[in-house]
Amino acid sequence: MCRKKPKPRQFFLFNDILVYGNIIISKKRYNKQHIIPLDDVKLEDIEDDKNLRNGWKILSPMKSFIVYAATSSEKSEWMAHIRKCVSYLIKKRGIEQKPDLNCPVWVPDSDASECMLCKKSVFSVINRRHHCRKCGIVVCNPCSSSKLLLPQQSSKPQRVCNNCYQACANNSSAATSPTDIYCPTNDDGDSSADDSSDDDNDDEDEKNTFLDSAINANYHDQQVQFYEQEAM
Repeated sequence: MCRKKPKPRQFFLFNDILVYGNIIISKKRYNKQHIIPLDDVKLEDIEDDKNLRNGWKILSPMKSFIVYAATSSEKSEWMAHIRKCVSYLIKKRGIEQKPDLNCPVWVPDSDASECMLCKKSVFSVINRRHHCRKCGIVVCNPCSSSKLLLPQQSSKPQRVCNNCYQACANNSSAATSPTDIYCPTNDDGDSSADDSSDDDNDDEDEKNTFLDSAINANYHDQQVQFYEQEAM
């Protein structure tokens, strides 16, 4: 779910990867393209709400987000083709999908006016929101002053909420997931310390984007319009 507002994105589905990027010139040129291998992609259906319909989650260890199709038929078609590609790829390579190590889908800013952990800190221009890279909740700076090394997301320690950090610290030999590494890296309380990879980054803001997307699979080529509401 994008932090601020929907943003247009173009998606291309191939037999082994999902590619998407920003549209900069009338569906002909794109930038900030991202590639997600389909090996460990999983889909989850989501219910319609008042403003957003025909959505589903795309989950992977690298990135997770929510997308919204223009119609229910487009949603069904997208989900069917993605699942077909994943199934074909797994069968072809003779592999099994890894355990559930997917990145969380971030809670959108609009759903959190206060810290979801302490329930006391009210967000403002000065009191910034931060997202836990482990569970996706929105927290204040004091409630996310530590970092964990999450290799499936980044080679650098990532900001996490105090609950996720403590859960990993309590049992560093058996972290909250097999790839989480207890890395006692604490910020000094300055929220700017995490700016390089934090919520102000445009790439991270793809959690809730208005998506003009096209699927282009090797066996299937069509243009569809839908909303991306991320989330990785």
